[in-house]
Amino acid sequence: MHVAPNLYSALATAVLFLHALFIMWVVFGAVLTRSRPILRWLHIASLIWGILTELMPWPCPLTLLENWLEQTAGVDPYKGGFLFHYLDKLVYPDISATALTVAGVIVCAFNLAFYGRQAWRTRHRSVSQESVHQTERASSSKHH
Repeated sequence: MHVAPNLYSALATAVLFLHALFIMWVVFGAVLTRSRPILRWLHIASLIWGILTELMPWPCPLTLLENWLEQTAGVDPYKGGFLFHYLDKLVYPDISATALTVAGVIVCAFNLAFYGRQAWRTRHRSVSQESVHQTERASSSKHH
């Protein structure tokens, strides 16, 4: 069975769109995770994945899929990572791949620090509230 190159090209475009959405999720996902623990943990995992794919020599599966679809459609696939290929040309025409990688890692680390601060504040509040409850129980038992 022969599949038209246009189908592969359309699928490559869909993967490109999905890739862009994933990057938006990584960068801005903390805004959507408020009081949603499942989303929060999914976002934290996405942040860790984002850092690892930027720092380690692992190719992103979405980039591999997009490149395969483009090649199958007869389009020359791009070399390197998604961020560098698209953002470098669109936003930062003269930035190095290293600077773009560092910026990506910083954004992910900032998000993780945000979650760490939230966890610390939540834990600190619960410890403070528990000590208040213990003080109230101790003073009420003295009065009885």
